[in-house]
Amino acid sequence: MSKTKPMTLIDCDFKVAARRLRCDEAAIRAVSDVESRGDGFLYDDDSKEWRIKILFERHIMYRLLKIENGRDKALSAVYANPDVVNTRSGGYSGGNAEHDRLAKARRIDKDLGLESASWGMFQTMGFHWERLGYKSAVDYVLTLSKGEPEQLEAFCRFIETDKRLLNAIRSRDWAMFAEIYNGRDYKKNKYDTKMRDRAKYWDKELAK
Repeated sequence: MSKTKPMTLIDCDFKVAARRLRCDEAAIRAVSDVESRGDGFLYDDDSKEWRIKILFERHIMYRLLKIENGRDKALSAVYANPDVVNTRSGGYSGGNAEHDRLAKARRIDKDLGLESASWGMFQTMGFHWERLGYKSAVDYVLTLSKGEPEQLEAFCRFIETDKRLLNAIRSRDWAMFAEIYNGRDYKKNKYDTKMRDRAKYWDKELAK
């Protein structure tokens, strides 16, 4: 947490990222808009500090606990704390309250709690830390908490390490992109159509 708002992205950052990925700037902005409304941080009125924007995924916590400790222990965690460990997604509190859910999950397992949340303006999952070249889940979170440029860097690494995602964002195949990025149930939240619409919006804005 920080008393002053961490560094935000400027137009040049998006342009550089678009050149790096060889995709449209509008496409990157569209993902950010849909995933986090284009802002990587939230202000906490209680602590008077800025916090990185997160969403805690209880079904991911269950999955990781199952891999780490076995099915029986994972199910025991479900019975004890169904709000943060569950076979089903959901249970979201939204906003800063997601940090309360994360804190509860970390009392069960510190690292798996971090891995079970999506982070920042592009909402990349914590369990990708090793794939993206970070030293640990803690290193991943601390780095992304520094500012939005660090969050954009993580997003670029995420796209670069998946050829399907890279091709999808370049061709604006939003159905394919959303299926990989958001999961097979992407249609329930209309991720593909939302990203398509935001990309069209940014096409017009950037052409002015």
